[in-house]
Amino acid sequence: MDGTGPVHPSLNSSYLPNALGNHDESDEEDEESEDHSLSASLLPQNSPPPLAVRYSPEDSYYLVYIIFFLMGIGSLLPWNFFITAKHYWLYKLSNDTHHSGNEEQHSDLSDYFESYLSIASTVPSVLCLILNYVFVNRVSSRIRILSSLFVILFVFAVTTALVKVDTSNYRMGFLVVTLVSVAVVSGASNIFYGSIFGISGHFPMRISQALISGQAMGGTLSALASIADLAIAKDVTNSALVYFLTADVFILLCIITYLLLPRLAYSRHYMACSSPGGMSEDEGAGNKTPPLRPILKKIWLLGLSVFYVFSVSIMVFPAVSSGIQSVNKDSGSPWTTTYFVPLSCFLLYNVADLCGRMATAWLQVPGPTSKVLPVLVLCRSVMVPLLMLCNYQPRDHLLTVVFNHDAYPVLFNCLLGLSNGYLGTLPMIYGPKVVHRELAEATGVIMSFFLALGLAVGSALSVLIVHYI
Repeated sequence: MDGTGPVHPSLNSSYLPNALGNHDESDEEDEESEDHSLSASLLPQNSPPPLAVRYSPEDSYYLVYIIFFLMGIGSLLPWNFFITAKHYWLYKLSNDTHHSGNEEQHSDLSDYFESYLSIASTVPSVLCLILNYVFVNRVSSRIRILSSLFVILFVFAVTTALVKVDTSNYRMGFLVVTLVSVAVVSGASNIFYGSIFGISGHFPMRISQALISGQAMGGTLSALASIADLAIAKDVTNSALVYFLTADVFILLCIITYLLLPRLAYSRHYMACSSPGGMSEDEGAGNKTPPLRPILKKIWLLGLSVFYVFSVSIMVFPAVSSGIQSVNKDSGSPWTTTYFVPLSCFLLYNVADLCGRMATAWLQVPGPTSKVLPVLVLCRSVMVPLLMLCNYQPRDHLLTVVFNHDAYPVLFNCLLGLSNGYLGTLPMIYGPKVVHRELAEATGVIMSFFLALGLAVGSALSVLIVHYI
């Protein structure tokens, strides 16, 4: 099927395929006919064409696009600030909390804190996304989104309040409270993102792209904040206070902008058309779990692509890439010591990731049915050995450094981020568009599950990769 062919009624009408790749048209017609009969049995009979097909209002001043972009920032910014406040956690979990400088301090608790952090965040993420799918038609997305945002806001308010509290005599208790907070924030963030991404599936693809690009902007902002912290912060608690207050403000901003969304004609139009009979999003919430089989039949390859893209990325970022040191570290220059990792690893990766995600607003090649897409995703596997063979330190097993120049990790991190942004975004925005409109929200939740599962598997493998080096 080329871009000028008719769109089958079972497809989400807000997606018009282009550059889908070469494949057998007769086979596709048979598959579409079968899928149409299957999906048609899930929907009301003799329903008129969706209003979205007949009329589409304008997104005045790009307000809906901006709101979803801000939602994307808010979905990851709190978590990013959690993991980038490294000096604060070292300070709070060290044996001496009377010293408030930026020098790294260590203790038996702080040395393994990042490992604890990964464990506390991974399991709740996957479990909450499963629950999100189960309740996608039982609890309205409005309740799921607002409740998760208020939970995140409450946890960050407690975290912010603890910044100026002396916990030197309760380090173990502080660690437990922090890990519980991380688990709650991670679970709530995934419910929030899965739900808001599900809603974006009812809109044109540019809205899903705005949400995903906003996530990359959240990572970029946190990387910039980390560099600014290294440059100007003198007191670690004051720095952490600014970190967490900023997250509080963004969470409040997400709540306000989400409440504004139903007041905009553009969003009302698509959210109303998402339910049978023109009902509103909340009125259309039923009490049945969406059918899994017809969704997976349509999106399994896209879901696996998302899974593999983020698995490869998290295998080496930041576990390996943040351990790559400048080959000129002994020169004593701040650019090869203090700022090398924040710039070459975190900032460049996040900026490249943002560029890759933004590029999908103008370029959507290869298409959702093209076999080129999974091939390109598999080709990213080469990034793992490339970064392993840079100047990662310390090295215990793989002693040879092949890429012994600072330009290599800079280039590889840019390629890793750019390919993650582009190849990770394409299947995410395609997924909700290749199923029937009434299944778009559930499909968005499933795609988010593939993403979270990829992060979980990649995190586990990153530990093995680091030990192998």
